[in-house]
This record gives sequence, C-alpha cells and structure tokens, in this order.
Amino acid sequence: MHLPRPSLKWILAVAMLAVAAPQMAQAEALLVVEADSGKVLQADNATMPWYPASLSKMMTAYVTLKAVKDGRVSLDTLLTVSPTASSQSPSKMGFRPGTQVTVDNALKMMLVKSANDMAVVLAEGIGGSIDGFAGMMNQTAQKLGMTQTSYVNPNGLPADGQITSARDMAILARAIIRDLPEYEYFVHIPSIRFGRRITQNFNKLIGRYPGADGFKTGFICASGYNLVASATRDGKRLIAVVLGASSGRMRAIRAAQLLDRGFANNGLAWLRPSLGTVDNLVPIDSTPPNLREEMCGPKHKRPASDEDAEDTIASAGSSSTNGDGGVSFFASGLQAAMPAKPADMLAQPAAASEPVVVYTGPTKTGAALIAAVEADTEKMQPVKRAKGKHSRVAGKKPDAADDAKADTKSASKSDNKPAAKPVRHANAKPDAAAAKPAADKPAAAKPAGKPTAAKPAAKPKTSADKPKTAADKPKAADKPKADSKPAG
Repeated sequence: MHLPRPSLKWILAVAMLAVAAPQMAQAEALLVVEADSGKVLQADNATMPWYPASLSKMMTAYVTLKAVKDGRVSLDTLLTVSPTASSQSPSKMGFRPGTQVTVDNALKMMLVKSANDMAVVLAEGIGGSIDGFAGMMNQTAQKLGMTQTSYVNPNGLPADGQITSARDMAILARAIIRDLPEYEYFVHIPSIRFGRRITQNFNKLIGRYPGADGFKTGFICASGYNLVASATRDGKRLIAVVLGASSGRMRAIRAAQLLDRGFANNGLAWLRPSLGTVDNLVPIDSTPPNLREEMCGPKHKRPASDEDAEDTIASAGSSSTNGDGGVSFFASGLQAAMPAKPADMLAQPAAASEPVVVYTGPTKTGAALIAAVEADTEKMQPVKRAKGKHSRVAGKKPDAADDAKADTKSASKSDNKPAAKPVRHANAKPDAAAAKPAADKPAAAKPAGKPTAAKPAAKPKTSADKPKTAADKPKAADKPKADSKPAG
C-alpha cells in the first residue's frame, strides 16, 4: 500500500513534537556529558540562559587555583577579611573584619559551606577588588569557550548581568578536571569542621551516590536549585548539570537520574542521535527565567535556602516525565535497570568520613595543629546562658546570620566529636586562632586572640532578640531587591 508523502511529514512532525514537548514544559535545564570527550549524552534546555547563583564559586575556585598553580599565590598565603567581605549575605562564615585566613581554608569554606564572605576574601586577595576579580573571571570564561557566561561578583549573589547556562557550567567542570587535577579534591570534600561546628557538603550526592566525586550547588530565588555533579564508574566519568530544580533534594535526585542514565546507556549510544560535544551546543537567545515566585513566593511557609533537607520527594521516583528530555525519547524502554532509586539512595545518611578541619590564621601542622583545634574547641564550649532555651544553640551562635538551617542540625549532631582528630587532606591544617563564625564577635577575632567570647555571646538576652538580629543581617547586606533570600 502506497503511503502518501504528507503522512510521512505528519509522522515526522509528531515525533519532533514528542521530543520537544518535554523541553517546552520543563522548568529546568538538564545536561549530561562525558568528562574526557565532552560528548553530550542528554540535553534539555542546556543552552537556555540561567542565573548561576553559587555555581559562580566554581569559577572563583578555578581562577584562584590557577593563580596557585602559576605561583602567584600559595595555599598558605594569608588573606584578610574586609568589611565588604564581612557584610555579605548568608550563607557565610561570619568572621569579623580583620580576621585572617589562608587561601586553602577560604577555598574549603567556600566550596563546602558555600560561604559568600570567603568568596569575596579570595576575590579581593587575588584580584584586588570584586570588580577586578570579576574581570579575571570573565576573561577566563571567554578563554574556556563559555560564551553564554558573564560574572559580576565571585559568589553568585543576585546581580544584573550575572548569567550562565548548563552548557557553560559543564565546560567549566571539564576545565577544572583537566587543568587542575592536583587540586580537584577541593570540590568533593564531604564536610568541614570549624571548632565544634560540622558542616556537611550541600551536594547530597557526595557520600551517597556511588562514584560521586564533585562539584558544587547553588541557589537564589530567581534561579531555583542548581547543581553541577560528577561521578566515575568503571573508569568513565560523567558530568551532570541541573538548573532550576524545585528543592535541594530534587536537584540531587535529578542529577542522580541523569548520571544513572548516562552510565546505563553506555552500550546503547548508537541508538540515539548524536548531539555532538558540549562546546558545539547552539546557544538560545533569550532572557533567563525568573523563578522567584515559585521558589520564594507567599506559598512557602519557610524561607528557601541552599540546604533544605526537608523537601518532599513525591515525584522523584518517576522517570521519563520528570527530567528526561529529547534524547531519552529515542531510547525509551531500552535503558538498563537502575542500581537503586535515587530518592531512596539520597534518603540514606552520607558515608562516614572525617571532617576536614578549617580555621583562621596561619597554616599549622603537627602538635601546633592539635593544640589549635583543642583551643578552638575550648573557646566554643557552651558559655552559661541566662536562659536554658539558648543553651542548645550554643554551637549555632557563631553562625547566627546564616540562613542555611540544616547546617545547624548537622552541627548539633556532631558537636560531641573529639576535637583533635587527624585531618583528611595533607594541606588541611587547622588552627585555633578563630573560634567560631558570625554572631560570636570574639570568636571571629584575630587568630591569636584569647577566648573572651563570654560577654558578646550572651548579647541576645531574649528569645525575641536573637531571631530578629539573625534575620536583619541578611536583609541589610542583600543588594538585589528581586531575590532577598539567597542561600549560596
């Protein structure tokens, strides 16, 4: 039977619509590439302009570590917290102006805790100023072929003109792997400890997803929840990018799904159309979507933040309708079974690991390191407070300005850990100098300062005072009006 030509065209049109429909309805940008070749395995809205949020800190780390590799600074170089750095919105360490910190420790605090103040410390130390460093970031982006990216600040807090795409984030992740292999451990540290406070990496794949080995999270109201993640299995490394997920947990689930498909479809690549390499993806000329209403609108009962461990994951188990795009349409029904549901995997506690100790002041090793950690812990022993209600947040006090609430939970669970355990990485060299961040003024004093934290620590005398000051600080420092709740 002869099939009329119009019918063939109609079939082709229907197939194309089936491929494009998920992209048009999808409020996310998704991308999976092979780390070594740059080959694209899946791409949905991958070249849509997007607000990077704290994914900007990947470029801050790249520029800083290139300066270290080129010998312009060292990991032991001391940098000083300026008033500008100190005034950044949470998430941050909260050190007072004048506090000194090494490049090494600033990088660890920035990449694990997503500390906005440490990003500015690095920017001012390497580039002389925020503007000077932003120029270095933009030069580097152009050199790497990140044609859709422009930077205004080193931490990703909302700013006009700060834009990227999933494509460019994958290019940057590949550059870190390729150009800085000796410093790559910075992007997969499971947790850090400052004094008695332990902060888990906001990237929930670290310690949970088999083979997970990097990179960085990000969130502001306008961008939604972003994640660049990498994992290695059987010698093959993949990079997944998720932009605009609905929650911190969902971005991790999306990334795990993308990685699972990338690994499972390895033998079926010939069945799918070739998308070429990440560098050759064609940019979309449009403005970035603004997700502020969905992320931070009136329907939210609590402030959104980069670390939200209590999200619902009801829709996480679905497959091709949640996060699959055009590429997976062609391989539908042919994928190998997943090793485990990402939602179940991510609900498990992270694998046990020794937190990397961070500190202020010069580099310390050996006995000096142990003494420094012990001194830090001593300073942070709960000071007797007038009201019992405050005693349970003694470990939280130094980070009172930080709106990443889950950090506080991690800290309280881990506060009874011994202080002087060995450091995970060779150059993680803790120091007693700075007791604890943010609201604890004496704790943020200069490295050699004595533990005189008692009076300032007790400053908020009523339960109403404390939340008020904690909430006020981010508002004062948050420049952009459109996104008043950035969490890094």
